[in-house]
Amino acid sequence: MKRNQVLRLTIFMIFLYAPTRIPAGVESMDPGFPKISRLDPSDPGFKQYLTDVETARRRIFNREQTGESSLSIAKALTVYAYTPSGADDLLSLAARCTISYASLVTLNRIAHSTSLEHHGPLLLPSAPGLFIPDEPQSDLEQLLASTRMNEPGIAITLNRRGLKERFRFIPGADFNPTERTFFLHRGFRYPLRRYRLTSAFGMRVNPVTGVLRNHNGLDLAAPMGTEVYAAQDGMVTEIGEDRIYGKYIIIRHGNNWVSLYGHLSKIDTALRKQVGSGTLIGRVGSTGQSTGPHLHFELRQNGKAQDPDKYLFQEGSR
Repeated sequence: MKRNQVLRLTIFMIFLYAPTRIPAGVESMDPGFPKISRLDPSDPGFKQYLTDVETARRRIFNREQTGESSLSIAKALTVYAYTPSGADDLLSLAARCTISYASLVTLNRIAHSTSLEHHGPLLLPSAPGLFIPDEPQSDLEQLLASTRMNEPGIAITLNRRGLKERFRFIPGADFNPTERTFFLHRGFRYPLRRYRLTSAFGMRVNPVTGVLRNHNGLDLAAPMGTEVYAAQDGMVTEIGEDRIYGKYIIIRHGNNWVSLYGHLSKIDTALRKQVGSGTLIGRVGSTGQSTGPHLHFELRQNGKAQDPDKYLFQEGSR
């Protein structure tokens, strides 16, 4: 049996995926993934990997002319394993592997851009594309499952660390601008499950004072007592009450981001507490300068207010 055929046994069965139905009875075997010791052409595994990636890229690029199906491309998919060092970062590693970082992110279920030092073995696919899990867990996976639900792909099952994981593989696909921004900025979820937008980011006439000024966040109307959730992982750095924001919470996130939640009726968290994305932190109210129950929500980076609508992922419906 040829070397390439042996390597391709890392995926035992590949089935055509129907967007509305996942085929039953998909199984895989766990022969172990071909290893790459160093990201250097002198490493036999890495040399073979680069060859496989280039072949897959040509097949994807030429498939409109050749009529080759996604199923055929997916059948040639090989998954390699590489353990990153402390010096590796996701973007430079993707460049050295000549594969999109979106392919690495989705196959390895990486929720946001971060160091790979403690990630453990990283799976390197030999074909570019998106790997969308059947059971989304992170906010990024929820976003991909929602925005890509009608895109046909190939259902594959991988056996990793003794656990079977099923994905829908879309050969040649890459992050769109929204998905890319969401990932690179670690993504923020809307702090309310259901709401009505009553005031956007930007210049407006203040409904209380009648003065034209910049509105540094979003006003999200919801019934009194509606649950308010942390927009992203972080630490509660400030809890207080003032005449403008009423009862408010400020959470510090990575990359010099902070989020602010104002006009609360109740605070359900504590100062210096570490909270996860989607953690209940308070309740909608009408404290401070307010004309009715709503949440005033702000995002700031390096102290400067940003338009939250550019960075937010909608988990529920408005």
